[in-house]
Parts: sequence; structure tokens; C-alpha cells
Amino acid sequence: MKLNSIKLPHFNSAADSRSTGIKTPDRVMISMAQHGGVPCTPIVSAGDTVKTGQLIGTSDAVLSAPIHSSVTGTVTEIRKVINVFGKLHDAVIIKTFPNRELADDIKPPEIGSREDFIAAVKKSGSVGLGGAGFPTHIKFSYDRETVHIDTLVVNGAECEPYITSDYRTFMEDGDKVADGIRRVMEYLDIKRAVIGIEADKPAAISRMTELTANDDDISVMSLPSVYPQGAEKVLIYNTTGRVVGKGKLPSSVGCLVMNCSTAAFISEYLKTGIPLIQRRVTIDGNIVNKPKNLLIPIGTLLGDIISLADVRVQPDRVLFGGPMMGTAVYELDTPLIKTINAVLLFSDTRKYEQTACIRCGRCVNACPMGLVPTDLEYAYDKRDAELLKKLNVELCMNCGACSYVCPAKRALSEKNQLSKLYLRELASKYTKRG
Repeated sequence: MKLNSIKLPHFNSAADSRSTGIKTPDRVMISMAQHGGVPCTPIVSAGDTVKTGQLIGTSDAVLSAPIHSSVTGTVTEIRKVINVFGKLHDAVIIKTFPNRELADDIKPPEIGSREDFIAAVKKSGSVGLGGAGFPTHIKFSYDRETVHIDTLVVNGAECEPYITSDYRTFMEDGDKVADGIRRVMEYLDIKRAVIGIEADKPAAISRMTELTANDDDISVMSLPSVYPQGAEKVLIYNTTGRVVGKGKLPSSVGCLVMNCSTAAFISEYLKTGIPLIQRRVTIDGNIVNKPKNLLIPIGTLLGDIISLADVRVQPDRVLFGGPMMGTAVYELDTPLIKTINAVLLFSDTRKYEQTACIRCGRCVNACPMGLVPTDLEYAYDKRDAELLKKLNVELCMNCGACSYVCPAKRALSEKNQLSKLYLRELASKYTKRG
């Protein structure tokens, strides 16, 4: 079986740009919604002095991850803001001090067991750095009596155009990636690992092959440079041949998936105790003269990030993330969060007008999940919930391949996301009635 895919231009001009840090911004806005799951509640107040790495947000919910200050400074206010996904949440605004001072309690964690390791990963604030942002400790907390993981799949595909942050992680911190993989395998008792890297990144493949040459249980696999190679289910199939069924998790086929940057962070945290307070971010786009990769504190505002870019003209469109699955940002005061791996700046972006579907079937041939986007669009327009379920709209991963190939420029991927929201709203109404 071969999964459907498409070819995209790479535009990876920042691939050879070594990551550099930035001057601490005058203020940061640290969102309490940094991950998949339940947002945190601030545990600091206006007027408090906070240090770098200090815990400032937490939650009692299982599906959550703590949030730490990325700077040293004074909390000026805590207020409700609308995040990049259009949801209202708390944010801690901090006026920074010139000098960075680590929090007093930062030290490498003591690990003596699987439980210690999972607790440390939770305390670190680690989330999936590939974009989904699922709390890492939740992935690691599976019940070994009922769930049997034998393969760690490390995602280094980075299949969207422009983004090179994971590639630079391999090139600059490949030793940390390898060490993080070893630590996860050791403490979770996983027998083997496979690192999946697209074939258009031969230097990364060579580096990781060299760094794991003495690890018989770690292999590096060169994957076709197609989209969406980095999607979880696609990656699992292409590295192991296993198929994750409808409504199932990777654990159902004995796999645990982790992004390469997450592995590097875990290694660094175990050595230093410094939580997740910065991100490697690619700055690129059609108006950027010198694409680059920057190490940016979490909470840095979009306006400050744009000021660091060497641009020819001011952008008329800004994306957090890639052009296929990223989110358009409309406010300069939008802060960087843990899951953002790129800031893309564009001008003179083309605008398309939809025309009638010509039934060419290109969207069907592009969908890696084997869906029929044209029929899903019809079902959503008719608000036919049963047909949407029958057509398996929940399998849509929002990769955008269908919209990309559509000659009529139909908003197919967008309709799929609206369909899933529609079904969730219906389910919620039925639950409340019951």
C-alpha cells in the first residue's frame, strides 16, 4: 500500500543559517494556552518579580503542562487576550530586566526510575515541538500493563516549505537529539527507535547516522520528500509499515512518536533543569532578504520578531507556522508560543476566487487518508452530520493538500475543519439535553 502525497517546493533558504539568540525584548506576553489540552492558571500577580525559568502558570488538569517565565522582570498585568486560534485566555505580561537571572530552584532533576523521568518531563513544561503541542509527559504515561510500545518514531521529516528549525536542530544539536532518544528509550523501556528524515536533507541524515553509529537499536531512515510526510500516521506507516486505525492512537500499533526538537529539549533539560522557555524559529518569506533561524524567548511579541527580520517591504500576511498548516496572524501583539516553529512574512500574496468543482479528482488523489474532499464539502454545505460521519471527516488531519491541488480553488481543507467543529457542537448539544 502506498499513501497519497503531493510534491511541494521547498523554499528552504534558511537551511544553512546557524541559529542565533536575540536581545531580550522589553516585554513579553506569556500565554496560559501553550499546548493541547487545558490552559494553565497564572500563579503570579501584577507587581511580582519573576526570574527566568520560574513557574508562572499551572493546572490540576491531567491534560496540561506547566508554563514558565522566559525572562527576568516584573509582572505588569494579567489580562484576557485572544490567541492566534481565536480563543480567549489569560496571559502574563512581563516588563523585562536587562540581566537574565535564573530562578533559584532550577537544577538538573534526579532520575532514578520511569516515574521520576515522567515527573521531570512534566515539570519541564515539555510539549510536542512539531506543532501539535500535546503535553509530552502524557505520551510517556501510558499503562505498560495494557499498552505495549516497542518502537520510538522520531519525527524529523519537516515537510512544509520554508521551515528549517528541525533541520538546524539536527545540525546544531544532533548530539542532544541522540541523547534525548536514548533517555526516552532507557526510562520507558522501548527496544528500538527510528529517526525519519526526508531525503532532501542529506547532511542531517549523515549527521544522525554518525551520531547513532554505535546504537544498534537506533536507525536513521531516509524518507521520500513528499507532503505530508511528517503527519503522525503517515510517518508511522512509512517508517514501520504499521497502520494506525480510525480513532486509534499510535500506541495501538506499538509506536510512540516524538519530534526531534522535543528529544533535544529533553536531553538539555535533564542536564540543566532549565524548562521550555525558548524556541528555535525560522524567519522567512517572499519579502525576507536574509532568511534565518533564531532562538526566541516564549512570549516574544510578533511585532518584535518582525523587527528582527531583514525585509524589503512591510508584510501584508504573516503566518505562525508553515504555509500549509500554519495560522495567519492579524495582531502585532500576538505572542510566540511553544508550538510555533516558524514566522513567515509575505507581501503581494495572491488572491483566488473559487469556481465550480470540475470533478477532476485531484483532491482525492492528494489525500493521504483516502478521503473524498468534494463529497465532504457537499455534506458540510448540506449540514448532513450522518454523511460527514460516513465519509470519515474525523480522519482529516488538516494537511491542506486537497485545497493546494484544487484547480477551482475550493476551500476543501477549511470545510473539513468546519465539519469537525460542527459535529462536536452537535454532540455537545445532545450531551447537554441528556
